[in-house]
Amino acid sequence: MPSPEWRARAGSPFATEKHAARGRAGMVVTNHPLASAAGAEMLAAGGNAVDAAVAALFALTIVEPMMVGILGGGMMHLRLPDGTHSVLDGLSTVPAAGTPDMYTPRSQDWPAALEVEGRANTLGPLAVAVPGNLLAWCAALDQHGRLSRADVMAPAIRLARDGYAATPYLSECAADAGPDIARDAALAALFLPGGSPVAPGARVVMGAAAETLTTIAQEGPGALHGGAIGRLVADGVANRGGILADADLRDARMIERDVLRGTYHGYEIIGPPPPSSSGVHVLQMLNILSGYDLRALGFGTAETTHLIAEALKIAFADRAAATADPAFVDVPVAKLLSQAYADERRGAIDMGRAQSWSAGVAAGESPNTTHLTVADGEGRIVCATHTINSLFGARFLLPELGLIPNNYMALFDPRPGHALSIAPGKRITTSQAPLIALKDDKPFAALGLPGGLRIFGSAMQAMIALIDHGMSLQEAVEAPRVWTQGEALEVEAGIAPAVRERLVAMGHTVSVQPHVAGGMCAIRFHDDGSLEGAACWRADGTAIGIGGGLARAGVRFWPDKPRS
Repeated sequence: MPSPEWRARAGSPFATEKHAARGRAGMVVTNHPLASAAGAEMLAAGGNAVDAAVAALFALTIVEPMMVGILGGGMMHLRLPDGTHSVLDGLSTVPAAGTPDMYTPRSQDWPAALEVEGRANTLGPLAVAVPGNLLAWCAALDQHGRLSRADVMAPAIRLARDGYAATPYLSECAADAGPDIARDAALAALFLPGGSPVAPGARVVMGAAAETLTTIAQEGPGALHGGAIGRLVADGVANRGGILADADLRDARMIERDVLRGTYHGYEIIGPPPPSSSGVHVLQMLNILSGYDLRALGFGTAETTHLIAEALKIAFADRAAATADPAFVDVPVAKLLSQAYADERRGAIDMGRAQSWSAGVAAGESPNTTHLTVADGEGRIVCATHTINSLFGARFLLPELGLIPNNYMALFDPRPGHALSIAPGKRITTSQAPLIALKDDKPFAALGLPGGLRIFGSAMQAMIALIDHGMSLQEAVEAPRVWTQGEALEVEAGIAPAVRERLVAMGHTVSVQPHVAGGMCAIRFHDDGSLEGAACWRADGTAIGIGGGLARAGVRFWPDKPRS
């Protein structure tokens, strides 16, 4: 239950629905119980957090196939026992045949321009970008894992071959995407059998995916990136009219990047750099909000919610103008993170009135993802967000492989001449926010979530809940969220009606939503060395902690002596 300390000040008190887990030897938090179990299996077998995270990611490709797969992309934030941080960038890129004008936008106004004729950038073969997930997962395992690729992939192969029970969440996702799934016979056979969404509890067997994963376990990422599986993927996409080529897969590269760092009320917040927009804009917003006493203003109040909304609008105005692949766009990171810029933007905020914001930097020009957070008792942390972009990606299945391609081309600006415009080899810009916070140079919390454009604002709000409002980890991941990028202010139902009315009076257009972004997976690190894991009600998130361990050295079993 929420603690009395912050609850007494809250404009929107709430009760948590799930319970946190505790452990000392390791913690695995993913958005599916079977994926969390796969990660925990690796820890129990003597593996470390990287082994557990990669095993869980492969398992998620089977049990959360609508969210993630080896034909997608993402970012993995690593902290090693020596305290070093890095980000493995496996984000998707534009195929070599991509052009700035390959789609016809329905509007020249942003963000309406993202809608194109025939939904070609979101649905079908022309929506498929070059995947990078497999490269990042295998690189993490090769560089920092302890177990073999075959061992780490075994749970996913077992789940694909033997099947698993569909959750109500998977069934609801299939219903949401039903009309598009019905257009592809192979995808419909799995998730829309007989024309109805796969029923909760129904057995989902993905035999072709099991064979594909078995080949990858034997051959490594080269099976997709330059091998026979890659040729089948390229042919399958090309035969449907797409532009992804075998050479695109062969030439794909994972990039290891340095992290971005900033401070907020005595804590160090560490996140990914561009082409992720989360690190730069979370730190930008926290710099702005650091000038206010959000603790005194209270959680869920109109004042706190108004300030978060204004910070979000400022960040999204700057994001649209100047945040993109740094290989193609000179992203003004230093200015965006400077205190002088934060002071300038904060000074223009009106505490009593909502405003429209334009970019304060020069233009350099999905919501369906999965996230996991894993830690071991030796100091490794893996905070990873990976996706095929939209729900069920491009919404067709390559039946001989059991793989669903991504629709990452939907994240590019279909208008030429902008920061996010299409160019061959350009990496997508993402809101993925695998964040790690330190206190006195020691890990304090690690968290992330799916949710497209709503990700980094939600991750920031969880950090504020922990740092400013003193919430427990479970409270912080389940706390009601808000989001805007300059139009309607989306609020979850947990934001009190009286608060919504005050926000409307301030000039916000309030839209109540069943949820803002997706299921958060978080770990908190306690001074006694224990790990606390929590997942929220917005997905099938499950935390599994590892306690106990091997016997004390020298202990032997002595059978009872026979009676004389």
